Amino acid sequence: MTSTTRLTVAQALVRFLAAQYTERDGARRRLIGAVWGIFGHGNVAGIGQALVEHSTVPAGGTHPVMPFHQGRNEQAMVHAAVGYARQCGRLSTHAVTTSIGPGATNLVTGAALATVNHLPVLLLPGDVFAARPADPVLQQLEVPFAGDVSVNDCLRPVSRYFDRITRPEALIPAALQAMRVLTDPVDTGAVTLALPQDVQAEAYDWPGEFFAERTWTVRRQAPDAGELARAAAAVRAARRPLVVAGGGVHHSRAEEALAAFASATGIPVASTQAGKGSLRWDHPQDVGGIGHTGTATADDLARTADLVIGVGTRYTDFTTASGTLFAAPDVRFLNLNVAPYDGHKLAGLPLIADARAGLEALAGALPAHRHRAEPAYVTEYTDGKERWEHRVDTAYEAEDADVRPTQPQVLGVLDELVTEDDILINAAGSLPGDLHKLWRARSRDQYHVEYGYSCMGYEIPAAIGVRMAAPDRPVWALVGDGTYLMMPTEIVTAVQEGVAIKVVVLQNHGYASIGGLSESVGGERYGTAYRRLAADRTYTGVPLPVDLAANAASLGMRVLRAGTVRDLRAALAEARAADTPTCVYVETETADTVSGAPPAQAWWDVPVAETATRPSAVKAREEYDRHVAARRRHL
Repeated sequence: MTSTTRLTVAQALVRFLAAQYTERDGARRRLIGAVWGIFGHGNVAGIGQALVEHSTVPAGGTHPVMPFHQGRNEQAMVHAAVGYARQCGRLSTHAVTTSIGPGATNLVTGAALATVNHLPVLLLPGDVFAARPADPVLQQLEVPFAGDVSVNDCLRPVSRYFDRITRPEALIPAALQAMRVLTDPVDTGAVTLALPQDVQAEAYDWPGEFFAERTWTVRRQAPDAGELARAAAAVRAARRPLVVAGGGVHHSRAEEALAAFASATGIPVASTQAGKGSLRWDHPQDVGGIGHTGTATADDLARTADLVIGVGTRYTDFTTASGTLFAAPDVRFLNLNVAPYDGHKLAGLPLIADARAGLEALAGALPAHRHRAEPAYVTEYTDGKERWEHRVDTAYEAEDADVRPTQPQVLGVLDELVTEDDILINAAGSLPGDLHKLWRARSRDQYHVEYGYSCMGYEIPAAIGVRMAAPDRPVWALVGDGTYLMMPTEIVTAVQEGVAIKVVVLQNHGYASIGGLSESVGGERYGTAYRRLAADRTYTGVPLPVDLAANAASLGMRVLRAGTVRDLRAALAEARAADTPTCVYVETETADTVSGAPPAQAWWDVPVAETATRPSAVKAREEYDRHVAARRRHL
């Protein structure tokens, strides 16, 4: 007879999670490394009580069964878990528990970010009573036409798997399905198990096998022989091939395979935001970022490529310049992707496989003596790469060290300081564009820009998660003032837990990126500046007297203020050496008065008003119509 253990649903879930592992390439690690939580009436007596029993160090032990981290904002807790998962190569992640109501709905943005970026995170929101003894309960949203709906249903469209555990025994199949999805290279993303507060505290006799250690193998799917043969033939026939490296290269740990493939064939490699760092910046075949925020070198090659080899990319609008970038009449696409959905995009020739396995197989099908990029083509992109690096040097250079730096000059000073150990995190604003064009990535995981969902507020909590996964490496969160004001709360968590992140706050008095976009599409920067209201109700008065450095200090962070390039160089060096959470605050100069980053090298579709009376919008519409005419569908 099978032995059983009587536990609450919450206790059983925590014990189950502690016994789950992943394995890839012979390396085994724990799947759920910790639980983040903010407690309320919907989870405090269930998951909260279970964590009390499992998150403290047992007598005679050195580590808790399930570590716990206290958060300040539910969305931020998801960001921290996602940052941890990305740094762990999707082989380990964190869980997040919340109460019902606003605690649960605050998860939605973080869940969408995780799912868009194919990064695993386990969400455990509390839910209303399954037995409905009191209806409605505090924070319950009543739906007159459906008694089985709660606010947690908001998480359905942003989750790769969703289940509501209305009976104790339902946890067993749901928990196993949750682990399957978290460890599936194709399906992974946010996984939600909604937990009614009464069911969390209900006891059940659990079979012992439920708590046995399980190892979930993360597959490396090999390519189909027929698809591989067709892919190799397409590469051999190409005269101007270009690789577009996406985030799948990093998820697969395929960087070495890509470097070997590029070196053997001489094919240049451009990278998406998620794929940047797939090759070191100084690799001969690396031509930088591609698309709207890409380099002139990569975008010029893309316009004349006859074969685009996408490796682990979703081909977002920033990558394709909204369908205008790949302009050669005979251009074709070869898509190496573990997900069939992405492998068939742009009417491409699919090569459905793990990125590393697929690259190794494709390289084996292309012996060097049978295929090599033509010398003239190699000379063309090598010269283009050299010209672009001169533009980077120009943007980084600060002739006068005693003046306020531009944003690119901030990156230039940081570029002088870092080594391949440093990790840079960013997500939104104008920084992603500058970083994609200018940053010289020195290692496969140095460049951590979340641009699938481009979520303001991601950077600081994600930096905490990354530092937890890489405790011996310098981790930098780069944020503008708009992003900082979205979510600085997890600074308290970093201070509380001694997570020595480095936060660089760039003060430019508003939503600078959207301000520039607004100006380009006829919006005249309306509502994008952090300034006092003028008499005409526009935000054109003096800058607001907001002191973000004082705010960071009030949350417990050590703050270094930098007024000039010289100050900045000293402050960043001091912050890098610090073993406590440290903030560098710098007010940046605008590109209107000092040389800034190179402009966009490719278009991005933001529709402009078709009718307008203001000259700026009329002119912007004329420019828009010109670009739209160049769009094509690849069939």
